[in-house]
Amino acid sequence: MPAAQPFVPAPRLAPSAELRTVHIGLLGCGTVGQNVLELLSRRRDIFADIGVKLEVCGVLVRDAARERDVPAGTPLTEDPGFLNECSIVVEALGGVEGPLALLLPILRSGRAVVTANKAMLAERWDALRGYAQAGQLYYESAVMAGTPIIGPMSTVLRASAFTRLQAVLNGTCAYILTQMEGGKPYAQALSEAQALGYAEDPPTLDVGGFDTAHKLAVLARFCADGDFPYSAVQIQGIENVTLDDVAAAKAVGERIKLVATLERVGGGWHASVAPTRLPETHPICTAGAGRNSMVYVGEECGELFFAGGGAGGLVTASAVVGDIMDCVLGFPGHVPLH
Repeated sequence: MPAAQPFVPAPRLAPSAELRTVHIGLLGCGTVGQNVLELLSRRRDIFADIGVKLEVCGVLVRDAARERDVPAGTPLTEDPGFLNECSIVVEALGGVEGPLALLLPILRSGRAVVTANKAMLAERWDALRGYAQAGQLYYESAVMAGTPIIGPMSTVLRASAFTRLQAVLNGTCAYILTQMEGGKPYAQALSEAQALGYAEDPPTLDVGGFDTAHKLAVLARFCADGDFPYSAVQIQGIENVTLDDVAAAKAVGERIKLVATLERVGGGWHASVAPTRLPETHPICTAGAGRNSMVYVGEECGELFFAGGGAGGLVTASAVVGDIMDCVLGFPGHVPLH
């Protein structure tokens, strides 16, 4: 038997080596979009190390004349025509039908899409699943922002039979409930969350549990059923949680969290989002203020814990740019269960 050969890493490209140009298009230039542009600029050298020069050929906005915090020379435009030139399109618009209409022609042409849009993924999976199966969709940032969870669930964790997960997936609700533990009424805590930019206006998507349900539906397609429907998630928000409820939980060593739960019940899967009392020592309760967290249980892998920043422009952008790196390296997107 011949001797094993040592691994030799690929040589770093010399500065004079010719780089392959990859054209990127960006839909939306809000907090996430601006941070994606900033991080792409910061990571220019890393892309060069893998032989790639990224060129942003257009950023679709509603008002191109509005001043934004973007790198000099960023091509802001109200005309989506530049999408015809892009090999990768990054979607940071939010919403469902609007971005879907722009992205479907890209996907039909065989090109790649990177998105953080959990609502679109959850509600229009019928239109997107085939492209996800083909590896054209990259969406690590759609759940828990920059904390990697979709990647592990779509790869190594599939070797272990999934049994259950519990997760806190919405920073706004986590903030409000923490403030209520300090004695602030729900309405005051919500108002502060909105003033800090944590909650949308109106805040129903967050406090009603719908944002968490979108994310849970996305996760369920990696560990339970590749066709898991968003409509199957039972949803209850935090609007009716009172200071008395919080105090009663605290009196017995518990805390109230808006918890997403996915578990097997009988012959099927049960998915729910609801305010839930957990022991103060539960990993979800000790993850830290403002952090998303998840306890994942598999028969072989046992209990795993994930925690990290679940919101914020730069945190989300880190996952978006990581997906772009995977795409230019030739790795497929996030493929759901078959």
